[in-house]
Amino acid sequence: MPLNPALDLQVAIYNALTSHAGTIAALGGAHIFDDVPQRTKFPYVTIGDTDTRDWDTQTSTGHEHIITLHVWSNHRGRKQVQTIIAEIDEALDDQNLTLQDHTLINLHVIFWSAMRDLEGDAYHGIIRLRAVTERI
Repeated sequence: MPLNPALDLQVAIYNALTSHAGTIAALGGAHIFDDVPQRTKFPYVTIGDTDTRDWDTQTSTGHEHIITLHVWSNHRGRKQVQTIIAEIDEALDDQNLTLQDHTLINLHVIFWSAMRDLEGDAYHGIIRLRAVTERI
C-alpha cells in the first residue's frame, strides 16, 4: 500500500534529520519525535502539524505541504534553540530527499522563531517548511 504524500514526506524528513551529524550533535542524540515519550530529556525536536493541499497540474498529481517542527530546550537563553534550528536548516533546506512513493520537487525552510515558552523554563523554537511533492 503506498504512503500518503504527507506521511511519505514526514518519513523522509525524519530520516534526513536523524542522519545529519550536526543535528544529532546539537541534540545530543537522535531526539526527534512524532509523539514525545514520557520523561524525555531536553533538548529534542517534535514533528508538529502538517497542512497538505492539492497541487495538481494537467500532467501530474501533486501536493503542497506546510510542515512545522518544534525545538525544545531548557538551556538558559536561546542559543541552544538557535543552534539546533541552524542545523535543521542545513539538513533540510533545498535538499533533495528521497521519498518512497513520491518525488520531492522542492523543500524550503520558510520561517523560524525562537522564544521563551510561556508555561515554564523551556525555550521553544518553531521551524516551518514548505514542500511540493508529486506522485511517482
